[in-house]
Amino acid sequence: MLLAFLFLAPFITIHGQPLMMLNILERRFVLLGVFFRPQDFHVVVMIALAALVTLVLLTVVVGRVWCGWLCPQTVFMEMLFRRLEYLIDGSAEQQLRRERGAWTRGRLLRYVFKQALFFALSFVIANVFLAWIIGAPALKTIVTDPPARHLAGLSAILIFSFVFFLVFARFREQACVLACPYGRMLSALTDNRTIMVTYDSLRGEPRGRLARSPAGHEPAAAFGDCVDCHQCVTVCPTGIDIRNGIQLECVNCTACIDACDGVMRRLDRPTGLIRYTSHAAVSGEPSRRLTPRIAGYAAVWIVLVAGAATLLATRRDVDVLVLRQPGTLYATLATGEVANFYQVQAFNRSARPISLRIAVSGPRGATLTTLGRLDRIDAYGQIDGRVVVTVPASALSGPSTPVRFLVSTEQGPEQPIDSAFLGPAAGGSR
Repeated sequence: MLLAFLFLAPFITIHGQPLMMLNILERRFVLLGVFFRPQDFHVVVMIALAALVTLVLLTVVVGRVWCGWLCPQTVFMEMLFRRLEYLIDGSAEQQLRRERGAWTRGRLLRYVFKQALFFALSFVIANVFLAWIIGAPALKTIVTDPPARHLAGLSAILIFSFVFFLVFARFREQACVLACPYGRMLSALTDNRTIMVTYDSLRGEPRGRLARSPAGHEPAAAFGDCVDCHQCVTVCPTGIDIRNGIQLECVNCTACIDACDGVMRRLDRPTGLIRYTSHAAVSGEPSRRLTPRIAGYAAVWIVLVAGAATLLATRRDVDVLVLRQPGTLYATLATGEVANFYQVQAFNRSARPISLRIAVSGPRGATLTTLGRLDRIDAYGQIDGRVVVTVPASALSGPSTPVRFLVSTEQGPEQPIDSAFLGPAAGGSR
């Protein structure tokens, strides 16, 4: 499901907008079909903070569930690249034996075919990644037009392709260990009550092989369930031994759990020697799910989610900005009235065109004239224009008089916008 979401999200549209788009270059964001402009930066920040605290809370409670199950690199690695590698090169044990052997014709052909397939997949992922940033229509233009017209876009696709190829074909989980900042936060976020991939040392120790014990003369019954087969180490993508305790390199992929359970079944022993649990539970400590730290993170999470939901629920479909035109003061007309120029910028966040009406309610006798079309905004569109406001000189209260604009649409109530109207001082003229 996550794999389908990562591949299809930029190409699925809701009311004319993609399901997901993170266009940092143009500061246009679409999250699950909801459109955000730069004017919604505070909402995006609140959503991002809520997502970050969600990640922290999940890590404190159930360990690195993001790394093992939700991270896009893990999803692509486990669901695509590693499965294809198993089909081409065999299991982890077969790959290890082959790597220790000589280069034969069959090994060389498998290697070349695998690397070519990996680069092709990386190229596809690079195109999808670019669609997440610039949108599917812009990507289609880059793909269908002659390359000379979109050298920047084509260069970006090739660069991303090589980066993804290096990550998935060579670095793999080393990118998690060396580059990802989330892995570095693990030691500060987890404790002995956090549920994570854990080796049951009480049941497994002391270790001993079935054929003979490490001492050579002790009976096998004197040892725990761990037969020291090293299968958990062989299948670990980061090369750690989970039996030595939780380590920074562990990404909670649970490959060691699957390998150990397979060995336990073949030996007719209970599974779960390596399982999802906490060190406190393995040690027999009383269970206490809600610790003060978890309660504190949960309280912050509730506040942030409530704040983000409130901002989204109260956000207007139309946002109008009225500012005095820069570089101008006022003009005195032949009729004795005073005029000010204002710039108007209106944004439509909805999927339907909206009719717009701008009026002025004060000072007394003020009139408004639009310069250009300001009566209609297209779906997800933006309009820029100017208006001129004229006020009788007798209605001015000094060099600066408050002025109120009323912006109305057919969908909602009037939106008041306050500004300042400049005029001459008492007895002055311009």
